[in-house]
Amino acid sequence: MDLDALKMDLEGLEVEDNPQIVKQKSRDFFWYSPVLKRQLDDVAGDLVVTPSSEDDILRIVKACYEHDVPITTRGAGTGNYGQAMPLAGGLVLNLAKLNKVLEIKTGSVRVQAGAIMAAIDEETRATGQELRMHPSTYRTATIGGFIAGGSGGVGSINWGGLRDLGNIISLRVVTMEEEPRILHLTGTDLQKVSHAYGTNGIITEVEVPLAAAYDWVDVLVAFNGFIDAVHYADAMGNQDGILTKEIAAVAGPVPYEYFLRHQKYLKKDQSVCLFMVASFAMDAFMAFTEQFGKGSVVFRSDTATEEEMKGLPPVYELAWNHTTLRGLRVDPSITYLQVLYPFPDHVEKVAKLTRLFGDEVPGHLEFVRFDGKITCFGLPIVRYTSDDRLEEIMRIHEENGCPIFNPHRYTLEEGGMKQTDAVQLAFKKEADPKGLLNPGKMIAWEDPDFDFNSDRMFLFPGLAR
Repeated sequence: MDLDALKMDLEGLEVEDNPQIVKQKSRDFFWYSPVLKRQLDDVAGDLVVTPSSEDDILRIVKACYEHDVPITTRGAGTGNYGQAMPLAGGLVLNLAKLNKVLEIKTGSVRVQAGAIMAAIDEETRATGQELRMHPSTYRTATIGGFIAGGSGGVGSINWGGLRDLGNIISLRVVTMEEEPRILHLTGTDLQKVSHAYGTNGIITEVEVPLAAAYDWVDVLVAFNGFIDAVHYADAMGNQDGILTKEIAAVAGPVPYEYFLRHQKYLKKDQSVCLFMVASFAMDAFMAFTEQFGKGSVVFRSDTATEEEMKGLPPVYELAWNHTTLRGLRVDPSITYLQVLYPFPDHVEKVAKLTRLFGDEVPGHLEFVRFDGKITCFGLPIVRYTSDDRLEEIMRIHEENGCPIFNPHRYTLEEGGMKQTDAVQLAFKKEADPKGLLNPGKMIAWEDPDFDFNSDRMFLFPGLAR
């Protein structure tokens, strides 16, 4: 890479080459995994460039193509498994300044890819609308990063995942070619770049649907037993008339030990269900909870005093990967998994695996709509002891019919597909002929002969440096 020549071509743009700042801007939350922490801890780009417009991006891409410099696109760096880590060095493309809300219509919003999701909702709520779904990092995550690296989150109990047709309307994408093109993707073409880690195109604009905005009430319901909490959460998810945006169940003692600001509402061994409930539905929510008979409402934000609310994080910052984050602040030795408990016997599967692992793998379930059915994804805490035991825990889950989406791998395929995504590979061959976009993340491009059925982990050769 001739970085000096590249810098000359990028004169006038915001270029940062201070090694400490570049390393900081080269990192995401890969350190959730002890495996990835060892592999990726020293990874860094060579420079960070912050464009202010799509025209800047076209200029950057053209120069990098000419000088064979890899580009890794970055939003806010809140991904959990190395999606934004520049394995081959090169240029980190920081989209922080492409953050404008461009158009709000009835039912949809069009924004630049670097827009923070909470900031988007600030503007859409003036029209009585909000984003359908968002990650637990809502206050810091960009919408482009969410689409390129995420799969669902808060709101998935109603709307499913990003993979479901209709949850993304269109994307504007820049290709990595000698003469870069701007493509407008809709319909099934969205699958080419959605959840592709920026390996085959740079997302510059996003159009997504909106839902009606509600006042959401944070609620914590405590149980003496985890499986009782799971049955209750599942039953609440199937209450068609009670509008919720978030339903999670977390096994004791995790809530008491990790949710420190809510600890005063909890007892040490209690399991807890976390909810966001539309304010108009609270009477129905309370009535159903009373009918269920086993849990007790220990906190609700609509009846808490201003003093009680002071310093409390919103419920969504106790859920999804924030559960793990709060745990790591208390016990840095833990890690986590990503598990699907398939419908219709998902609760029975959870109960069986809870019996098998006990407190070695405390449960954490996020209830979602998956293929039209209410089921649950697991992000259980793992009390990590060794890589071998971690692999064994994952194998036992899969032997019991619960697929693992492996958060201890940084490639697209190893994370869950375990096979080539032919659509994304074909689009990369068209849109990134030199393979300069986020190298090392798509095995099918790097090593077409890789055996996905083996236990061998793919290791990008660029990491050897």
